[in-house]
Amino acid sequence: MPSIDFAAFASRTLDDATIPELPNHYRGKVRDNYDLADGRRVIIASDRLSAFDRILCAIPFKGEVLTQTARFWFEATADICANHVLDYPDPNVLICRRLDILPVEIVVRGYLAGTTGTSILTLYKQGQRTMYGMTLPDGMRDNEKLAEPVITPTSKEFDGGHDEPLTAAEILERKLLTPAQWEELSATAIALFKRGQQMAEERGLILADTKYEFGVAPDGTIVLADEIHTPDRSRYWRQASYEARFQAGKRPDSFDKDVVRSWVAARCDPYRDPIPDIPEDLIASTAAVYAEAFEMITGRSFAPDLEGDTVLERIRTRLAPLFDGR
Repeated sequence: MPSIDFAAFASRTLDDATIPELPNHYRGKVRDNYDLADGRRVIIASDRLSAFDRILCAIPFKGEVLTQTARFWFEATADICANHVLDYPDPNVLICRRLDILPVEIVVRGYLAGTTGTSILTLYKQGQRTMYGMTLPDGMRDNEKLAEPVITPTSKEFDGGHDEPLTAAEILERKLLTPAQWEELSATAIALFKRGQQMAEERGLILADTKYEFGVAPDGTIVLADEIHTPDRSRYWRQASYEARFQAGKRPDSFDKDVVRSWVAARCDPYRDPIPDIPEDLIASTAAVYAEAFEMITGRSFAPDLEGDTVLERIRTRLAPLFDGR
């Protein structure tokens, strides 16, 4: 575990990344985006923790961990696929190319796992054996390894709709992607996932599944966007305990970042009721989990950037050269 007193940094969080001097602000659930006139996008990863379609709290260093974990993976996979990265002026900030995001999210799965309505485990437990254009055998168990990684694409709903499972045939019939785009995305996603699995295994981890997002550059090139292999977009399990827990029918040991979500859900209806104050020790322990995930995934020590009186002040200082980039 990282040797940092996370409780001491409870107030050093970035819960709002509004910078009026930057143009075209779009505030997402956990990231603030700014589009510059020259085609670049500034993405600031806040420390906001989102669940139940609302913000629950801010976790110290969460945005920094996710940005730097994605940076590690973008650099480790650049030989497989071009990505949108241009610069990292701050640990929480990515400057990237603005892309036309493709309307299909590519989820790659190596295990029969998941909890969402579109996960293969959920569908399998409902009795489905044919899904996403593939057929799974009877008799599989929760969290069992698949013979080969599979792609389970879903529609990307941009206006708050629900993602839907898709087959390759449906993607082509609905003209969401061209045949050439689908072929390239499929091959690229599998190659990225296998690289991720290999590197995770070297660090004592199992990369069970992950989600990729791709966009198209002005010249028509397909480019990897958003983030890659972060603990928020991927399911990581600890390798050493997997087999014993699987044989015992237990859930694999993972980086459990859902403790805040579970704590809230046990105390109220999180979709309707006011969110109760979340204990500082719970916030600190969640920060420690994110930092531990960074260290195990990357093999590097987590050393947070503590410059500036606040995180926002530090970011504003480093982004000041862009303030005339309207």
